[in-house]
Amino acid sequence: MKLKILIVEDDNSVAEMMQMFFQKEGWVSEIATDGIQAVDMFKAKPSAYDLITLDLNLPKKDGIQVAKEIRKISPAVPIIMLTARDSEADQVLGLGVGADDYVSKPFSPLALIARIKALHRRIMIEEGQHETEDAPINKDFDIKTAHLKISKARREVLFDGKTVADLTPKEFDLLFTMAQKPKQVFSRDKLLELVWGYEFYGEERTVDAHIKKLRQKLERVGANVIQTVWGVGYKFDDTQAEK
Repeated sequence: MKLKILIVEDDNSVAEMMQMFFQKEGWVSEIATDGIQAVDMFKAKPSAYDLITLDLNLPKKDGIQVAKEIRKISPAVPIIMLTARDSEADQVLGLGVGADDYVSKPFSPLALIARIKALHRRIMIEEGQHETEDAPINKDFDIKTAHLKISKARREVLFDGKTVADLTPKEFDLLFTMAQKPKQVFSRDKLLELVWGYEFYGEERTVDAHIKKLRQKLERVGANVIQTVWGVGYKFDDTQAEK
């Protein structure tokens, strides 16, 4: 696969290192060194980029604002956020504005490349599935539990008839994965494998940050259905939910 990547990074040595490793993969990349330049470059040719690596700490306009503006232009372009910050709050903030993954600095270039490949591969599979759908969209739901209904084709989630709104792609995929097997406990590593498409290079905090945001959005409609199994992982269970 040949990718074109927008590297948004104000540290020239890091940006050039990333560009060198990407070139070895046969990928083309361009560098933006501040937030304003990044938004301008993407706005000028949004369809030209297959993926964005986005530093959180940027001059002129930080990574959070850049991600928000990019998401207004393109809801779908994959974004991997890079940052030296190492707190759950920063991860949740970045993922909450639409980043697909989160990598803490310092990072291994090979690990970053593995994540990019896994993310791109998963997107290609999903797009291929959409392209092969010849029939009109089925108005039924793929998953029906006591309280929840989920349509994968429409990316629609209903809890007791109320829409669970504003789910990011990864939040939806997490919920869909767990709701397929109610009460089954999924370890963080297993969720990384099933939702992100890789095992070894995953960070458990990526799962925790997405789960936290997913819970917040579910709880807006009273859906307290994602449970923590301490020391193990998470499970979906709506048998205790009340209508």
